[in-house]
Amino acid sequence: MDVVRILESASLLVPEGVATDNDIAASDVWDHLAHDEWEVALSLLQELGDGWTAPAGFWDQLERAAGMLGFERSREWCRWRGGEARVGVIRAELALRPAGETFRRTPVPGAGVLRPMWDIGHRTEGGTPDLYIAHVWVEFAPELAPGTTAPVRLLPLTPERWRHLAPGDRITLYETAVAGGTGTILEVQPPSGHGEDVRRP
Repeated sequence: MDVVRILESASLLVPEGVATDNDIAASDVWDHLAHDEWEVALSLLQELGDGWTAPAGFWDQLERAAGMLGFERSREWCRWRGGEARVGVIRAELALRPAGETFRRTPVPGAGVLRPMWDIGHRTEGGTPDLYIAHVWVEFAPELAPGTTAPVRLLPLTPERWRHLAPGDRITLYETAVAGGTGTILEVQPPSGHGEDVRRP
């Protein structure tokens, strides 16, 4: 299947009435595809994916198309969104401790590379924090430097352990035995197809 057919197939999944902030709809994607403007069509479909609870298959198709076009960042983002569709969305405001207070001296890479451990409130039988791993995607920036704060998205390896979180909850990032930052939960959404139990601030 070629890129055009993949993007066409993805556009057919977008419900009628869904539009971007600029009132771009799926029908506009077809216009760009007709003029071989594949990158624009892909970008618009990613924007349209924010306007509804897109299933994992939608993001899988966009990931495939982005890979075929050689758009690595776009491919990684679509893969991330497909993961969120499967396990749910967790967004937080993450404040990293300054360089010198922890081992980290370099910025956290933004595109889901880092897999730190997190204290999310669970305790072991001995009473110590029970830590869980989650990938980090920095929103709106390629990286997050020590001592700065930014919104992030988290993709847990054991999502069922994170179901109790709600906006306002505090979680702690660990890359070593010393806490490297603190997150405040902004938004929690269930996986696609799991009802309307969406918790927002």
